[in-house]
Amino acid sequence: MMNLNSLKDTSRKRKSKKRVGRGMGSKLGKTCGRGEKGAGSRSGYKRRWGKEGGQMPLYMKLPIRGFNNARFRKEMDVVNLEQIEAVFNDGDTVNIDSLKAHGFINGKTHGVKILGNGELKKKLNFQVQAISAGARDKLTDAKIPFEINK
Repeated sequence: MMNLNSLKDTSRKRKSKKRVGRGMGSKLGKTCGRGEKGAGSRSGYKRRWGKEGGQMPLYMKLPIRGFNNARFRKEMDVVNLEQIEAVFNDGDTVNIDSLKAHGFINGKTHGVKILGNGELKKKLNFQVQAISAGARDKLTDAKIPFEINK
């Protein structure tokens, strides 16, 4: 019967282990294949990505091209209608302060965007920075007033 421990890979020869520091006759004595001086010859050396040993690294030689607006983007906190329905009461105002009080937002924010997931049956006042198209349709159908602050 054949077992996993009896399987042998005979398709290629085994590579013998590199024996270093075993005298000058072994071809890997003295400096053990590390060369003479420098960081690579010392113990504890790690080759850093992009390091070229005093030469200007390639990534610094290449030009920076194009512009990306991502670092200037102001990301808004989002809240769905179903979350608002579960927490707020009739006649409440939904704004940054009330959402912070209910724990939807913590820390610094660039604004609040209302998303249209879920149904809203309560009459609320919205004072937010943005409203999605789906949420806008649901609010206008339910005749709920909303105010967009920029």
